[in-house]
Amino acid sequence: MKFTLSWLKDHLDTTASVDEIAEALTDLGLEVEGVENPGERLRDFTIGKVIAAEKHPDADKLKVCRVMTDTGETQIICGAPNARDGITVVVARPGTYVPGIDTTIQVGKIRGVESHGMMCSEREMELSEEHDGIIELPSGEVGQRFSDWLAQNDPAKVDPVIEIAITPNRPDALGVRGVARDLAARGLGTMKPRDCDPVPGTFDSPVGVTIDDDARDACPVFYGRLIRGVKNGPSPAWLQQALKAIGLRPISFLVDVTNFFTYDRNRPLHVFDADKVSGDLRVHLAAGGETLAALDERTYTLAPGMVVISDDSGPESLGGIMGGEATGVTDETVNVFLEAAYFDPVRTAHTGRALKINSDARYRFERGIDPEWTPHGIEHATRMILDHAGGEASHVIVAGAIPDHSRAYRLDTRRCSSLVGMDIPAETQRATLTALGFEMDGDMAKVPPWRPDVMGEADLVEEVARIASLTKLEGKPMPRVDTGVPRPILSPLQKREQVARRTVATLGYNECVTYSFIDRRAAELFGGGGDATMLANPISSEMSHMRPSLLPGLLQAAARNQARGAADLALFELGYAFSGGEPGEQALELAGLVVGRTAPKDVHGGARAADTFDAKADAEAVLSAMGAPSKMQVQRGAEAWWHPGRHGRLCLGPKKVLATFGEVHPKILQAFDVKGPAVAFVVHPAEVPMPKAQRTTRPALEMSDFQPVERDFAFVVDADVAALDLVNAAAGADKALIEDVRVFDEFVGGSLGDGKKSLALTVRLQPREATLKEKEIEAVAAKIVEKVTKATGATLRG
Repeated sequence: MKFTLSWLKDHLDTTASVDEIAEALTDLGLEVEGVENPGERLRDFTIGKVIAAEKHPDADKLKVCRVMTDTGETQIICGAPNARDGITVVVARPGTYVPGIDTTIQVGKIRGVESHGMMCSEREMELSEEHDGIIELPSGEVGQRFSDWLAQNDPAKVDPVIEIAITPNRPDALGVRGVARDLAARGLGTMKPRDCDPVPGTFDSPVGVTIDDDARDACPVFYGRLIRGVKNGPSPAWLQQALKAIGLRPISFLVDVTNFFTYDRNRPLHVFDADKVSGDLRVHLAAGGETLAALDERTYTLAPGMVVISDDSGPESLGGIMGGEATGVTDETVNVFLEAAYFDPVRTAHTGRALKINSDARYRFERGIDPEWTPHGIEHATRMILDHAGGEASHVIVAGAIPDHSRAYRLDTRRCSSLVGMDIPAETQRATLTALGFEMDGDMAKVPPWRPDVMGEADLVEEVARIASLTKLEGKPMPRVDTGVPRPILSPLQKREQVARRTVATLGYNECVTYSFIDRRAAELFGGGGDATMLANPISSEMSHMRPSLLPGLLQAAARNQARGAADLALFELGYAFSGGEPGEQALELAGLVVGRTAPKDVHGGARAADTFDAKADAEAVLSAMGAPSKMQVQRGAEAWWHPGRHGRLCLGPKKVLATFGEVHPKILQAFDVKGPAVAFVVHPAEVPMPKAQRTTRPALEMSDFQPVERDFAFVVDADVAALDLVNAAAGADKALIEDVRVFDEFVGGSLGDGKKSLALTVRLQPREATLKEKEIEAVAAKIVEKVTKATGATLRG
């Protein structure tokens, strides 16, 4: 948003300097991005007077001029045709930078004659495109700064231009009057009245307007009137200068009027050449497929639901965005139809994005304009057209009704202290809101229609604090409250996340953070990839579905690292996996992946390929750190992406799965282009039972004073019997006395015959009350043999 200082002063009576205004705007939340001050750029140029101008001895088109300047008489070589005795000129002394030619003037010789400066044209000082000769001033004192002379005689040429950044919540600041209102509320001046009496119409408009019923939400109200007998042409100099200063190209007076009010009051308007309109105008929703040749010389194909203004021959304008070329005004326009309408911000934004049209009108309508100023806007524009282009205005046509955006919120003056920490007197708060256009009725503040961003009581406090300046906010230490030890903030599950991360990291894993989105093919390999987890608007084709497991992301990370020469990896991630798209259909997981060898290659054979038991040990370490019971069952029957014979599930019963570990299926590794071996584990922190009682300390260490006893057993079983079945059966023989059971040997073949194997178990007995006697040991051994035989069909090997 750009505007000039003089434009601002049309609305604000102020004596503040440009620097003061810029500082206040930034402090008010309208950040100043730049200030272009032509006066500062021209401060080094001074006024001089040509005493004599003689022909150059060696050049027909050059003249040797003696010029009186503030430093005395000096000699300047000049090639301008109008250089002559007695004229008052603008001088650039040696050392002065001339922006129009991007040169710093130096003392030099031109055809053997010294020149001590330069007499400038308007283009050389970037005042205009005039360069046929040097500037001739009608008045001015020798030595006076040229910028000071311009400020007195032609102030428009040294008018500072201020550019501010507008946040989406402040559409009112897209008009110069809205900016002036903020500055007046801050105390940098007072608002000037800029009201306009309604222009009485003298005839009925031959062009009518209707709004279709299904388009009334998209265009609630449309004001229009015909002005006949206008004389279009170039705009007045002040209007052209104002538009040029903010980067707009003057086109013709009728078009420039609409651009002026777009920036002056944040009120986009449109003008139709009434003689080119066939019949009446109709505001409706596009059916789809219509085309519009727009004013930007491009043709657009409209989609269903776009707001269109059509006449009998078809679409003539895209509501709130851009007019059509067919009914555009030209220098030959005599009768003009002026439009001031209100268009829905959301629909305007969707249409502009779909057609990729960026216009000043769209920029304002999609952020929200003042709907109640619509009738005033058409009156202001009518008055300006009649004053400068003549003509006769018709009665105003109104279709629809102004939408009701009225709302009011209670101003609690005490909340300023609690919300923003500023103590502002109640009367000052009320005065601030009144200055910003709010209407106070007791404690209720009615929001002005140009502030769509104010939607609650807290917004009122924000406005008060913004005008008072948040730079006045003083930092204060928080009061000390002696309430003892504060309660824990983290939930038990959050604590488990911390413990799990720390534990896996200490085991040598590197943490990964991968996307929650993966491609359909990878998701299907892990039981996902359905419509329930498909994204409606994926950021890429490789991120189309929510991940059903954390392992796909880790496998993709492993493949990328292997492609770059990192063969041995240990990666982990803690995050959510998704079984569906509804709330609650996600679960927290901790996944670890080990690829390659457990250590670097070593001549002594210390390195080996990672195996299932490495993953099992790491999973058990994580579960132990999270407080899982030490005795867990190991079962088979995991998902299809695990190796069918080299995996296990750590369970508390058949349905309570705490973790899964094992080798990743070779087909999965091939699909992800991962070079194995690869083992992994997946832990479910939420499945670990919570402790029954909260303890602030660790439980006491329980140790026995009595000697433990170990006994070895060798059983012959069928080759397909799992060793775990023997371990579980032996451990269940006497749960109070048996402390540990482990397999220490396996023998296959030989005298056992085909289909048989021998498994050797070590059972550790730990007495708690007395030293075990031989008879008691034998009794427990007999129970172990009985249990294992009954559970597995094993026979004790002799």
